[in-house]
Amino acid sequence: MAQGLDAQNKLNAMHNINYTRRVTFFLSGLLIIFSQGNLNGQTLKSVKPVNHTYQIPQDYLREPDKIPAFWISTVDDVTKFLKQNVHKGHVEIIGTSAGGRPIRAVVYGIPRNGKGTTTFSGSLGFGDVRAYRGPDHDKIVYMGIAAVHGGEFEGIVGMVNLIAVLETGKDLRGKEWPDITAVAGKLNRIILIPIVNPDGRSRIPLRMEAYRDTDLTVAEYLNTGGKPDGKITGWPQIKEFIPMDLTLPGFPGGYPNDAGVNIQHDNFFGKRQPETQALFDLAERERPDLIINMHTGAVHMLMHRPFCEPVLYPVFDTLFRSVLTELTLSGLQDTKDPLIEADLGRSPMSVFNLDGALNLLCGALSVVVESPSHAFSGKGQSGKIAFQTPEMLLDAQLTCHQEAMKFLSLTGGRSKWTKNNQK
Repeated sequence: MAQGLDAQNKLNAMHNINYTRRVTFFLSGLLIIFSQGNLNGQTLKSVKPVNHTYQIPQDYLREPDKIPAFWISTVDDVTKFLKQNVHKGHVEIIGTSAGGRPIRAVVYGIPRNGKGTTTFSGSLGFGDVRAYRGPDHDKIVYMGIAAVHGGEFEGIVGMVNLIAVLETGKDLRGKEWPDITAVAGKLNRIILIPIVNPDGRSRIPLRMEAYRDTDLTVAEYLNTGGKPDGKITGWPQIKEFIPMDLTLPGFPGGYPNDAGVNIQHDNFFGKRQPETQALFDLAERERPDLIINMHTGAVHMLMHRPFCEPVLYPVFDTLFRSVLTELTLSGLQDTKDPLIEADLGRSPMSVFNLDGALNLLCGALSVVVESPSHAFSGKGQSGKIAFQTPEMLLDAQLTCHQEAMKFLSLTGGRSKWTKNNQK
């Protein structure tokens, strides 16, 4: 979860609840198994990832009475959707998670042909990134990824509906997105990964969390995990121990894979996790210009300034203004004033993470976008609760992809962004 979200009211009701976890040693292919238990009078459900069984309070696993049909977020439902609905694109398994789950990408368009003659670093030293990107350097490639953290559902839903738009012209509500359809035809290649971390997503047996007003206790517990005494691990404390020791009591949440590693902060220059390696291999092959990394954890949609080559800072500035302006004009931000919402001062600076590593690997501008949550609401600048319906959240996701793709099409990608730095 992103900083700036206050973790109010998250401990009081939980201090008298004991949580237990039993370590098991079977390696079956089951993703989730439920069993009933009782702990201090509170009914619990056990959730079983590949190697461990965890206890989660029964109330935390409560779902809304009605889940919108467009809200496709689980590993199984996404897999089924891709199998049944992708015809114009191609579904590809790009790797396997630490827990043995396939990582699927959907690709559209024609890939780059041929390779360069040097590494990306070598091309910077040479002074011309074409030496790395190859003979079709000016092709334009867009890449979107979601669910690096398995407890953040909004990006998955947005990605699935974006795929629906690319396939049919409409999202799963039947709403047309002509601008997405038009701009997609101007890009040479689109790569979309709905669930980067299927281990973390499978650990949370919910299609959709129940809405809990401004109380983020449950959403934070499911995403960043919790301890046996009910204390939420929280953000950024979840990043203190990587890898996490999954044999310790408590629920690890959706952040880590089944090896206990938060992919957003993997050991990029050491022994990488299979999910990270799959992304690296894909990025090396596709050499995308722009990568949008969808997360959840802001009051309104927010784009983080990436840790990347300084030459890309002004490119990010233009991207930020373009996306935030359209979100504002669409009524999806805190105010209706683009000068306020698209102010670069609102963009927090990222530390070195997956996006910085992807930039240094292949030269892409890789950017984290934080979405509001469907499970709770933060407060806007006026102090009022910033409630957003699932429909608004989907609109914000698709608008973000739409404007990012427009930006890429209009600016021409890496071949144009750093033209002045080439020989």
